[in-house]
Amino acid sequence: MHQQAQRLAGKTIIVTGGAQGIGAAVAAQIVAQGARAVVADIDEAGARKVCERLTRDAGLAEPALLDVRDEAAFAALAAGVLARHGRIDGLVNNAGINVKYEPLAMPSGEWDRCHDVNLKGAWNGCRAVLPAMIAQRAGSIVNMASILGTVGFANSSAYSAAKHGLLGLTQTAALEYSAKGIRTNAVGPAFIDTPLLAALPPGAKEALVAVHPIGRLGTADEVAQLVVFLLSDKASFISGSYHLVDGGYTAQ
Repeated sequence: MHQQAQRLAGKTIIVTGGAQGIGAAVAAQIVAQGARAVVADIDEAGARKVCERLTRDAGLAEPALLDVRDEAAFAALAAGVLARHGRIDGLVNNAGINVKYEPLAMPSGEWDRCHDVNLKGAWNGCRAVLPAMIAQRAGSIVNMASILGTVGFANSSAYSAAKHGLLGLTQTAALEYSAKGIRTNAVGPAFIDTPLLAALPPGAKEALVAVHPIGRLGTADEVAQLVVFLLSDKASFISGSYHLVDGGYTAQ
């Protein structure tokens, strides 16, 4: 147990979208395994609540207000983390949104909003942390993609296209920076039982369960376990790859 808890000992890792769901679970796992989690979210109050809970446990979490669409804000966040802690060992580009389910001929504003957060936000994050990681010749970036990074889903063209793009960003970053000691990987969850599903209409959640061969939805902790492994030195020869957490969804 002690060995597992120290898997990330001494590291400093930024998690975007950390105020709830998968991001909060990732932050909790990071702290549990000995690293400092910088919990960044546009919901600053939510990020603070997550950190208050984690600080009671280990004292290794700090909140940050961040809109991932804002290039300057992301750069300022990274600069602040580097100034305070001397390193940036990891980045989890988890912040993401969905938009209203509708056909491809959707309003362009909704398409742009989805891509600005889900794809450009991750690009902003990579650019913000790369100078520190290049200087220290070490780092791990994990991009939160989706099963919809590899398959389509009717009435979800904006989200699916953004997540497909995120896989291309992941692979290209790995080609450009692996030799500098920086690994970049993507994780592809299926439908995960988080607060985002609470607003589904009656029967919708049961319908989602039915399309997963494992017979249930995933949990945020199951995704977080994989993310933490990819952040750790245990994954030292893994870069440019895409790892599914999907209960068999894409095997169909």
